[in-house]
Amino acid sequence: MENLIHILQLLVAISVCYVWIFRYHNVIIEFEKFELSDVTRNFVGFSKVILSTLLVTGIWFPSLVLIPSILMVFFMAAAQYYHFKIRDPFIKYVPSLIFLVLSVIIAISSAQ
Repeated sequence: MENLIHILQLLVAISVCYVWIFRYHNVIIEFEKFELSDVTRNFVGFSKVILSTLLVTGIWFPSLVLIPSILMVFFMAAAQYYHFKIRDPFIKYVPSLIFLVLSVIIAISSAQ
């Protein structure tokens, strides 16, 4: 079970970093649709990359996993809210919904 959680940590961390580093142009478009400021976008991106780094580091230092995973849950829930707010098609909800569920699983397993 521990290996599965480590895989989930890597999956969330790598995916989030990929989106915020290599697909940043998509992030800019989404945040404009959400009508959120550049400062908010940059704060969210910086925070998610740091949280992703902590999730990976948590593989070797498990005490670092709980808080980053809970904060990632918060960010993914916020993404769900904003997709709902602008009435995006369901397909736009799916990535953040998947990472919301995975982050909840990581948080629950690290709280035990």
